[in-house]
Amino acid sequence: MTTAETVAGVLPARTEVPATELRVAVLGVGLMGADHVARLHARISGARVVAVSDASAERAEQVAGTVPGARVVTDPLAAIADPEVDAVVIATPGQFHEEQLLACIDRGLPVLCEKPLTLDAASSLAVVRAEDAYAARTGRRLVQVGFMRRFDPEYAQLRALIASGGIGEPLLLHCAHRNAAVPPHFGSELTITDSVVHEVDVTRFLLDEEITAVTVLRPRATRHALPGQSDPLLVLLETTGGRLVDVEAFVSTGIGYEVRTEVVGEDGSAVIGLDQGLVRVGAGPRGAARSTTIAPDFRVRFGRAYDVQVQRWVDAARRGGTDGPGVWDGYAAAAVAEAGVEALRSGRRTEVRMAPREGRS
Repeated sequence: MTTAETVAGVLPARTEVPATELRVAVLGVGLMGADHVARLHARISGARVVAVSDASAERAEQVAGTVPGARVVTDPLAAIADPEVDAVVIATPGQFHEEQLLACIDRGLPVLCEKPLTLDAASSLAVVRAEDAYAARTGRRLVQVGFMRRFDPEYAQLRALIASGGIGEPLLLHCAHRNAAVPPHFGSELTITDSVVHEVDVTRFLLDEEITAVTVLRPRATRHALPGQSDPLLVLLETTGGRLVDVEAFVSTGIGYEVRTEVVGEDGSAVIGLDQGLVRVGAGPRGAARSTTIAPDFRVRFGRAYDVQVQRWVDAARRGGTDGPGVWDGYAAAAVAEAGVEALRSGRRTEVRMAPREGRS
């Protein structure tokens, strides 16, 4: 019997959502999890943090101490099983996500899971199938994946522009993802699975197409690169509609956090990430000065997106649903990232292997 089955055997699956505040357990309170605890406590309505779990007892105690009434629950599966918990934020390392997600699905708990959904496509697909089975029984979806860029106003505006036909059919996407620095363990494969994976989701979000193949090129490395690391990388994504997406992934610029996306269409182009909102180039006088401000890290650049994401997740969970990228989006990102790592290792174009959607909307 699995741990998730044990949890489900102790407590029945939850079939109702709370009418009052959503009582949230946050699993993992490192950089991202602690940020979510602070966000839920100070800026999100309709929810409160009641439980905190982390591998570091000292860190869990420190973070729980910032929220009146929050308890430390050492075992994350015990936090999921707690009858006083209505919903869960998963911000633990990726290797723990599958077990924790399956336990939440067994209990019928709404989940906001930070990316990755899981560490590989096979386990992500197992989560997809588990939620599909739950949805077939109950009519409810439970899991939302933390691809926060979908909630960023600039990305939302860019998607709306594409959908409106304002620049004609999109032909190309040019993306840049730059970090000032990364930790010593952050090798080239993590550049694909931890950084480029955001551009993977952005591509699917903006173009509404799946990615079919990945090619990874290794330009001359910066002298600031970690030993053995190829930095920057140039990643080429191909989509089902024949569109091409190039991604410059440069994780040790020494400057700041820069994320840019430009869509080139038949009748014009549009770019975001210039620290001044969407800049459109087309017929007529539409010039704009460029800002020199660069965000120091992702929490500054996407702070508003995180707030919107979490508020919408809370609102949807209280209604009994989700409002954002789900398990299929997490699975698709894992499958593309897997192909990207293979392409990085081989130096060859690599096709993305994905299971059929089987009628999913």
